[in-house]
This record gives sequence, C-alpha cells and structure tokens, in this order.
Amino acid sequence: MLKEFRDFAMRGNVVDLAIGVIIGAAFGGIVSSLVDDLIMPLIGAITGGLDFSNYFLPLSSAVTAPTLDAARQEGAVLAYGKFLTAVLKFLIVAWVLFLLIKAINKLATKKAEAPPAPPEPTASEALLAEIRDLLKK
Repeated sequence: MLKEFRDFAMRGNVVDLAIGVIIGAAFGGIVSSLVDDLIMPLIGAITGGLDFSNYFLPLSSAVTAPTLDAARQEGAVLAYGKFLTAVLKFLIVAWVLFLLIKAINKLATKKAEAPPAPPEPTASEALLAEIRDLLKK
C-alpha cells in the first residue's frame, strides 16, 4: 500500500499540481499587492481620495467609528469596501488565467495542424518515375 501511494504521489500530475498550487499562492500575493498598493490608491485618487478599504455599513446603532477596524470592535459591520477589493483581485487573476489558457490553446492548435504536403517532384524526378513505371510493365 505504501508503494502504491508513493507511485501515485510521484506521478507527474500530482507533482505538477503541487507546483501549480505553490506558484498560484505566490501569484495571489503579487495580485494582492498590485490591487492594494497600486490600483486601489489610483482609483481612490481619481475618485477624490476615497479609501475603499474603509467602506462599511454598520449593522448596529452602537457602531459609530469612522474606520473599519474600530467599527469591527464596536459591533457587526458589512465591509463592502474589502469585498469590492476582493472582487477586483479575483477579476485580475481570472483575466490572467484566461490569457494564459488562451495562449496555451493557441500553441496546442499550432502543434496539431497537419504537416505541409510534400513538395511536387521536379521534372527529372517525374521523368525517372515514368521510366521506372515503364520498366515494371
């Protein structure tokens, strides 16, 4: 049973999947930084200094804090600004994966195309083929 598990774990698919998960996690960190540190501040600057990370709706009248962290300590809140940021991160990851899969599919179709037809025989080759056929008769 241990041998079977080792054979399964060492198959290319499982190892490739593990590598993909690790690279995906690292890519997620890059996308988080891109959204949090570059895109959202730019959107905030364009919209007049809005900070999406602090957008929330209090679910209780006891919540009066101006920032999300302080409001969470006072009671329940809907942090829709963080949700918008997470949706943007998802869209960026989905777009990059779409482009990656599209490129891979394009490469696969290029490989699957039929090889070009062999070139037409030259005049001397055609003449030799005729002579060969006449000699066979």
